[in-house]
Amino acid sequence: MTTLHAPARPRAILFDLDGTLVDTVGIRVESWLEIFADFGIHVDRAFLAPLIGTDGKLLARMGAEHTGVALAPGGDADIERLAGERFAELNQHPRPLTGAAATLAQLDAVGMPWAIATSSRPDEAVASVDSLGLARQPLVIDGSDVEHAKPAPDLLIKGAHQLDVAPGAAWYVGDSRWDMLAAVAAGMTAVGIASGATSELDLVEAGAAMTFPDLAWFLGYFSGEVVTAVGAAPDSDDS
Repeated sequence: MTTLHAPARPRAILFDLDGTLVDTVGIRVESWLEIFADFGIHVDRAFLAPLIGTDGKLLARMGAEHTGVALAPGGDADIERLAGERFAELNQHPRPLTGAAATLAQLDAVGMPWAIATSSRPDEAVASVDSLGLARQPLVIDGSDVEHAKPAPDLLIKGAHQLDVAPGAAWYVGDSRWDMLAAVAAGMTAVGIASGATSELDLVEAGAAMTFPDLAWFLGYFSGEVVTAVGAAPDSDDS
């Protein structure tokens, strides 16, 4: 766990979905690999995995550029749509990640407002949200709600407004560098969870104020059960 500084207690917390709350990054990668191949774009997992979580059209363009494939006009949107549809087909039995359900339940118990802010489209997010087994339907801000998905801050800012807090008073918890970049752009405290395809060091380099191996560690910190050293070096292990 890394703590660069001790941020003020949040008035609300926003969470990424894939790779943060639910173990779906592998399925995302499979979906993109299949659809990329259909378009003659042959990338490997090592290239693709760290890109999961960014805006889908941007990801499509990055894959095409990486392999020297020229996309037809609108091709990036077609690839994004098809990859999302394939993901929804494959994502039949998603599993919550360690600490996810307990974290959300604890936030409800202490009256901390929270929401999910994901670049996914609504049909892609349903199974993942349902897998959390929550006592209530959460507020979900998804890719259909804004013009620009992560790393743009639009999703996060809209989520803060819907929770009736200023973006600067909220934390955003995510597993990718795109999450951290979006949080910084929104003026939020960026909290990195190394449960996806991005290391704690990479999360720090993208702007994370704190990082944790998983949400169980985050819950411990939030609940005051884990004492950390303020001002720890980015590569320190305070566990």
